[in-house]
Amino acid sequence: MNPRRPAVTPRLRATVLAMLLTVLAVFAGDAAARIYPYGPRHRSISDLGNQYIPFHAHLQDLLHGRAHGGLFVNWQSGYGTSFLPDLGTYLSSPFALLVAAFPKDRIDLAVYLVTLLKMAAASAAMTSLLLTLRPGRWWAAGLFGASYALCGWSVLEASYNLMWLDGLIAFPLLCLVGEWVRGGRRPLLGPVVVALAWTANFYTAYMATIGAALVLLVRLLLTETGARRRIRVLLRAAGTVLLGIGLAAPLLCTVFLGTRHAYPGWTRDFAPAAWTDVFARTLPATYSFSTPALFLGTGTLLFACALAFHRAVPRRERAAWAGLVVLVALSMQWKPTHLLWHLFATPNGSPYRQTFVLSGLLVIAAWTALSYGLPGRRALAGGAGVLAAGAACAAFSRTVTVYTYPLFGLGLAAVVGGLLLLGRAGRVGRAAGAAGKQHAGTEQASTEHAGRPRVLRWQPVVAVLLLVGAQAGQAAATTAYADRVKIHRLDDYAPWGRHLDEEAAAVAGADGWPRYRTDPGRQQTTGNDPLLVGGEGGSYYSSMTPDPYTRTMAALGDGWTSRGRNIQSLDNPVTDAIFSVGARVSSAPGAKGAGAVTVRRQAAPPLVTVRPPGPVPHFGRSPFRNQELLLGAHVYTYADICPAGTDVFYSAPDFTGQARLGDGAPVELRGGQRGRRAALQPMGRAPGDTAVTPDPHGRTGCLSRPKLATAVARLTATGARSVRVTDDTVRAQLPPGSKGTAVFAMPRISGWQCHPGTAADRPARSYLGLVAVPLPAGTTTVSCAFHPPGLRLGSAAGGLALAVLVGAAVVRRVRGGGPGRGAAASAAASGPPPPAPEPFVRGGVAAAVSAARLPAGRRE
Repeated sequence: MNPRRPAVTPRLRATVLAMLLTVLAVFAGDAAARIYPYGPRHRSISDLGNQYIPFHAHLQDLLHGRAHGGLFVNWQSGYGTSFLPDLGTYLSSPFALLVAAFPKDRIDLAVYLVTLLKMAAASAAMTSLLLTLRPGRWWAAGLFGASYALCGWSVLEASYNLMWLDGLIAFPLLCLVGEWVRGGRRPLLGPVVVALAWTANFYTAYMATIGAALVLLVRLLLTETGARRRIRVLLRAAGTVLLGIGLAAPLLCTVFLGTRHAYPGWTRDFAPAAWTDVFARTLPATYSFSTPALFLGTGTLLFACALAFHRAVPRRERAAWAGLVVLVALSMQWKPTHLLWHLFATPNGSPYRQTFVLSGLLVIAAWTALSYGLPGRRALAGGAGVLAAGAACAAFSRTVTVYTYPLFGLGLAAVVGGLLLLGRAGRVGRAAGAAGKQHAGTEQASTEHAGRPRVLRWQPVVAVLLLVGAQAGQAAATTAYADRVKIHRLDDYAPWGRHLDEEAAAVAGADGWPRYRTDPGRQQTTGNDPLLVGGEGGSYYSSMTPDPYTRTMAALGDGWTSRGRNIQSLDNPVTDAIFSVGARVSSAPGAKGAGAVTVRRQAAPPLVTVRPPGPVPHFGRSPFRNQELLLGAHVYTYADICPAGTDVFYSAPDFTGQARLGDGAPVELRGGQRGRRAALQPMGRAPGDTAVTPDPHGRTGCLSRPKLATAVARLTATGARSVRVTDDTVRAQLPPGSKGTAVFAMPRISGWQCHPGTAADRPARSYLGLVAVPLPAGTTTVSCAFHPPGLRLGSAAGGLALAVLVGAAVVRRVRGGGPGRGAAASAAASGPPPPAPEPFVRGGVAAAVSAARLPAGRRE
């Protein structure tokens, strides 16, 4: 006898359907746009190409043991920077670990698959939530779950800010935690889920927590009686969230302090979007950077709009869900609540990052409407009227495209057609059932039962296909439109290809860490090239770029973008000597073929050098003079006309345009714009009596190579005899008789603890922005170790939260308390659950009859 197959539950069918619809819609949209990996167009745009792909490449190297540095220090970027805040901001999602399964030259594919899996997981989480909130048809739950994962915020914005997608997953998961708390179930799993959500991406998890709290309040209002019961549930929910955040505290505290220590960039004032634009963004194939992407699919929005008119839904429930949707929509447009959603700071980018919460609430409203049966004609007419009014207002928005209304019309026609078929199947099924009861046991009844359901066999299936096709088709078309428009409106970066293979090979061939650094060079593919191709460069782009590093590099003449958080590599031999750069890789501008990559080697002092006793100097306004102060030698001549044989460098940080040395090739400078600063530029070798033009406010420095060589030789002779570098420590052996100040070629960021000889650790001092340690007489060794700020405090909070959680588990075990007790109490308070309706589509005649029994709601 064959073993019995395990039953496939409706929840599992719904989850699989949601995930398949999500993935297939994105596949279809990307393929239609001919974007990677289905065509020649790449997806490496904006921060996806400039930050997230390089950081995932670095994580890949860490997991395979190839990276320079560890969890505490990233030695490859910014001449040594704290890595744990970056890890917590960009890479702490469990999905990020999947990059380990791919080779380095397939990092773009790895990140793409991570994005798809996150969207699929979000659809599964929302599907499970919907079936937990109310029973209903499995195919409808799967359809609405996919609608949530394919919302405009997801495919238009989070698809290139992939850590935001963790918030898309977190919102339904946290709502599920609220349901567990309300029912007294899973008291140990709840805090763990909260901790995972806040660890994966604290920023969107914060917004998701607010949204889940609002959902819990509505559920308590609708299902619980008595103020004491509601207060107890709220207190348990607050305790669950606090415990979960406590478990995530080791990472959260380091991220928080990393943000506090980051270069401030610039702030902006919130300006609410025009309501015409808000309504336009609910439609397919629209895009705007500063408006909420509320597209969900016509079917989902129709059911959400019909909720208020659906009389089969209890009045309190209609008012509660519809009112919550309206209030959250209004809160996005009012500055005080806007700031509350965004941790009290308007983002530099899109100001509607909480849109996924409103999208989730709309999906819940739509599910609530359908779970009570198909809305009647008047309810559908009312919902269609609201939808049509919004579409009419959208006509005045510039975000509407030529594709918007045709896609909207086709989707609406498909949804209405599907609903008409469902309604007809329901009417015929009820009539057939009544006739069967009237003629039960007669030959006539048998004949009618055999002949009546032919039409019902296909109508429900076609209806579901129309609804599913409308959702998937509109989502795929919007995805394709987004792929095309973003590549033209946003900055883009070359994906991994032959040129990056050559750069990585050149860097690996020149690598000498930690004897000297190898900088990947000034001609960048991204702002984080060292994370992509290796080496230990000066370029670094992160929301956590330390303030001391930005200010030090600016004083030395470096340039930046992204308001001081995207630091460029400075192509200058003096700063190379300061930061112990012994090899510099350069690429011919725009060249991608063989032979375009070259390596320039040069003598470099060790990572730890010694400055003579004396007061620490202070930076001035001239980058050339500042370089000399940090180098400890006079190597420049300051003049508009440089002596023959010197190397000419030109600094005009606020100038945008071209400069040239005599009849030489022009050099492009890009400064003076908001968020941009032009870097000090090498102009070439001075032939004599030749000036640099044209900016009268710029400065010219004439570098003497012999003087620089003498300075490098002196620093090498008095510097460390050997340097040992681990993931988070630097230990140097100094020459006998060293005195003065040991200067480490790394920025003095918060977290460095140093000691000379066998003395106790103390916070490192700063020598013009670099780590410094005063040397007592007779010192021969000096060591520094990095302790991420906030890690100790966070670990203490995490340990306390874990102890409380374990203690609660032990108490429950000793008392013999289980989830059943709380669940029973909740059931008694809430009353019996509504009966679960039968699955909508089954095979043969039974399918048609079962489908026809779909409650139609009250007919107005």
